[in-house]
Amino acid sequence: MSDKKKTNTNAFDTPITERIPWRKASENSDIPLTLDYFDGSMYEALERVAEKYPHAIAFDFMGRSTTYRQMIDQINRCAKALRTIGVRENDCVTIAMPNCPQAVYMFYAVNLVGAIANMIHPLSAEKEIEHYLNVSNSVTAVTLDQFYNKFESIRENTNVVNIIIASIRDELSRPIKAGYMLTEGRKIKPIPKDAPVIRWNQFMKIADSCFYNYKKPRKGSDPAVILYSGGTTGTTKGIVLSNSNFNNLGQQIVATNPMYRPGDKMLAAMPLFHGFGLGVCVHSMLSQAGRVILLPRFTPKSYAKAILKNKCNFIAGVPTLFEALLRNDQMNGKDLSFLKGMFSGGDSLSVELKKKVDKFLYDHHATIQVREGYGTTETVTACCLTPPTMYKEGSIGIPFPDTFIKIVEPDTDNEVAYGEEGEILLSGPTNMQYYWNNEEETAQTLRHSDTDGRTWVHTGDLGTMDDEGFVYFKGRSKRMIITSGYNVYPAQLENILDAHDDVLMSCVIGVPDSYKMQKVKAFVTLKPGVEKSDAVKESIMAHCRKYMAKYALPYDIEFRDDMPKTLVGKVAYRILEEEELAKIKKQEEEETK
Repeated sequence: MSDKKKTNTNAFDTPITERIPWRKASENSDIPLTLDYFDGSMYEALERVAEKYPHAIAFDFMGRSTTYRQMIDQINRCAKALRTIGVRENDCVTIAMPNCPQAVYMFYAVNLVGAIANMIHPLSAEKEIEHYLNVSNSVTAVTLDQFYNKFESIRENTNVVNIIIASIRDELSRPIKAGYMLTEGRKIKPIPKDAPVIRWNQFMKIADSCFYNYKKPRKGSDPAVILYSGGTTGTTKGIVLSNSNFNNLGQQIVATNPMYRPGDKMLAAMPLFHGFGLGVCVHSMLSQAGRVILLPRFTPKSYAKAILKNKCNFIAGVPTLFEALLRNDQMNGKDLSFLKGMFSGGDSLSVELKKKVDKFLYDHHATIQVREGYGTTETVTACCLTPPTMYKEGSIGIPFPDTFIKIVEPDTDNEVAYGEEGEILLSGPTNMQYYWNNEEETAQTLRHSDTDGRTWVHTGDLGTMDDEGFVYFKGRSKRMIITSGYNVYPAQLENILDAHDDVLMSCVIGVPDSYKMQKVKAFVTLKPGVEKSDAVKESIMAHCRKYMAKYALPYDIEFRDDMPKTLVGKVAYRILEEEELAKIKKQEEEETK
């Protein structure tokens, strides 16, 4: 055995639960090592807060505030209605909603009746929605009026019995509603009066017909939510998360932020179908007596306005959000001294962007710096965070309480030495339960270690750890594009492109972008006899719009007579990436002349 191998094998000769560097990093940052977790349902976690702070504001939406008592009342009415229309324990209810009150009520009502919330992106393509409905075998779906046509067009291909249609205007105060109907509301196509759907207001009245016990007791370990991600192979998987996964995260978030106080405001700009938005921005706050500022649609203008108007104490988002903040003229000369925490996750925060954001905060009188975190949907979201008083350049921080991270030789359980690159493995109280109806992928991702007796999430991500327990993200070992915080898997998009009648072969890459971090570009080789033309390109784009989510759409399609190949004949996507980088560099050089 080589010296290096010996170093790797003996790098940690103490049990992982007693590892001194990790403990030292935690202790020095005033972050507790372990917590006493609440073992109950997500609804019960909110109910406890409502009993203690009934008149405290739970969330704000477009200028309208809702107290914890009012929220609990609406959740119970929603649960009664769900029970009355036939939703039963362990049924799946698909929620395709932006950040709005009805989405919050429905999410917790589903939990209250013992069902499972299947969270999906409302901008998903029709075929994607059909897939999510079928893979979860959803019996009920809820969405907004503006997405009605997509659901209705694929409904007959699913087992969905009831579609509930909500509207943003129903939750707006009178003056704001008038303005909404003159702007955004005018863009929404009217739903036929005889459409086979249940309107939200009608749905909530159904609660009056519920005269029996609609509350189903749920344990912390019971499945509660399905979120979607690429898993270890890059194909979309339903990640099953429990009540405890979400409740534990909430307690960890508060524990790692000792400056937090009940009533502090969190801006919820990240969407509810995303672990970051649902786990950190909404449930962690509501289960810990926080106040959530719901932002239904992100624009740089609405983002800045919400921060300033509500004097948000905490902001969590992807680097794209902070990039937009830096560019926004509305922030000129504004005082941000009310900020207690700004957290970046979902994508790598470059050292240079962090410096720019930190300077921005300092220039606007904030006493904080942006703190980078890391996590995967398989652990709800964040499980690692830069401590509030300790920072190391390029680090994503230290693990949350009761959470462990180790760096191993890829696809093994063999730990590497401090500073040596390997695969990031995660273990803790937010580990997912399993992938929905996919035992093989579950076994690949969740693996038990005989060495330390823990079950680990094999992330497929690469990183290092230093001798003080700080973790450094180095990249993804699987092919993936992150655009505006969303995971996009090239293999999926290539399958869709290749299904077009005129396409022989395709390759999808991520191109660096100052706003989105990466944007999607497609390269296409047409079938023999098909001429390159704008009409063909538009036909392919129309095909993409039908089958791809809006955020995953290519910003450009470039025709190629042939694709570069590797020695084994695969498309050499890295060569295409290098060519695009060279183009960008050349363009930047020309602009500086």
